Amino acid sequence: MELSASLCNQNPPPPLKAAILSNPPTKTTFLYNPLTKTVSFTPKTAFRKAHKTAIRSAISRTKKEETVETVRQQLEDCYLVAGIKYKGLTVKQFQDLRSLLPESVKLIVAKNTLVGKAIENTQWEALKPCMKGMNAWLFVHTEEITGALKPYRNFQREQKLDDNDYTGAVFEGRFYGPDEFKALETMPTKAEIFSKLLGLVQGPSISLIGTLQAPARDIVGVLKAYVKKMEDEGK
Repeated sequence: MELSASLCNQNPPPPLKAAILSNPPTKTTFLYNPLTKTVSFTPKTAFRKAHKTAIRSAISRTKKEETVETVRQQLEDCYLVAGIKYKGLTVKQFQDLRSLLPESVKLIVAKNTLVGKAIENTQWEALKPCMKGMNAWLFVHTEEITGALKPYRNFQREQKLDDNDYTGAVFEGRFYGPDEFKALETMPTKAEIFSKLLGLVQGPSISLIGTLQAPARDIVGVLKAYVKKMEDEGK
């Protein structure tokens, strides 16, 4: 009897909720699982942190998808895509460069992995060899390739950006490395090509034969490519 009375006189332990509220730093979120009919306890700080992480992850994924879609849109009606070493360029330099580009040329900064995803199963896959380091991407929407590439070359020279060179480009499905870039930068304009063609047609046949047999003249290769292209298009 004395033992029973002693047990009955003991104060009952405080409710779980009271114990939690008396210790604010360990605030807890109660999670009830209807399947197992159990209650788990998660610190609110951990719950909020996980929630914020999930939100940041979703935002990051959305931005990546938007970047891939932007690159895909730029590839439409595009004649040439070139990579430029972006590391070291300041925000102001980048803004100044953009202001110098013609309307038909767009400059975008995007991770190599995202650009690689955008060019999958397209003729632009040839661009992959220059996907190293940080790149800015030049999208040329005009046939006047020389005029499109010239603004950056001038900007590079004026700003003394020797380390920020072209990393490569793709034109008509072919990859041009840095050592081959001069062929693109010295490519004749459409007006020059037509003028040359007109001169060949109007000149004597021996002049045409002599031109075609001239040693390693870049103009011949360019002319042949454009003539074939115009024939394919029915022009």
